[in-house]
Amino acid sequence: MTATMAARRGRQHDDGSDRALLARFHHERRPEDREALTRRYLPLARHVAARYGGGSEPIDDLEQVASLGLIKAIDRFDPSLGTSFSSYAVPTIAGELRRHFRDHTWSLRVPREIQETTVRLGRVEPELQHELGRAPTAAEVAGRIGCSVELVLEGREAAGANRMSSLDAPVGDDDAGSLSDLLGARDARLDQVERAISLESALEVLTDRDREILRLRFHDELTQSEIGARVGLSQMHVSRLIRQALVRLRDAGDRAEGLREAA
Repeated sequence: MTATMAARRGRQHDDGSDRALLARFHHERRPEDREALTRRYLPLARHVAARYGGGSEPIDDLEQVASLGLIKAIDRFDPSLGTSFSSYAVPTIAGELRRHFRDHTWSLRVPREIQETTVRLGRVEPELQHELGRAPTAAEVAGRIGCSVELVLEGREAAGANRMSSLDAPVGDDDAGSLSDLLGARDARLDQVERAISLESALEVLTDRDREILRLRFHDELTQSEIGARVGLSQMHVSRLIRQALVRLRDAGDRAEGLREAA
């Protein structure tokens, strides 16, 4: 049921007694009138809640949220504006339900615009699929809800963020194990990261000139003579500096390893 259909159904209940009760509550704010109006229009709230059902949220929770939206609509409605109460209440209830999905059902934090788009996709895409007899394209969905194709694609991608799978959930119907058994493995690049961190720390024992000479030798792969010409030293002097720098690096690495083992 669309919001328009729900409002049309609600208008069937907007008889003279309801309008009089709404007008009296608007002026006198009696709690017993609010309670009477809530009971009167509660079926309308349940119909709107059912429109958002079918997902992971229990229908009882959605009906509670819709009831809260109904009470807000009763409190805010102004009969003097000339509109029917149901036409005002349905968008208010639907907005409360959308806020509930936006704020309470996402496992990961997603920008509000994408959250709201995802909720709209959940309503529009099934309607389009029924009309077209096939899955709608992103462009067709974007045209229906009036947004960009990029936002539709982001909404589709984010749709899984409001569902969380247990790591203990079984995989398949056989004894293939749980989801946690299929996740996680040692990344061989972690060793490279550790070595890079150790090397960066060890390089702190060298002077800027020594670090530059080592970079030219082992990164740029220059010869000692080419390095000497670059930094203004003889080839023998460069060779001696490289040997001394490598000894200091080895000693620094040995000290770091000893500290790790002691820890």
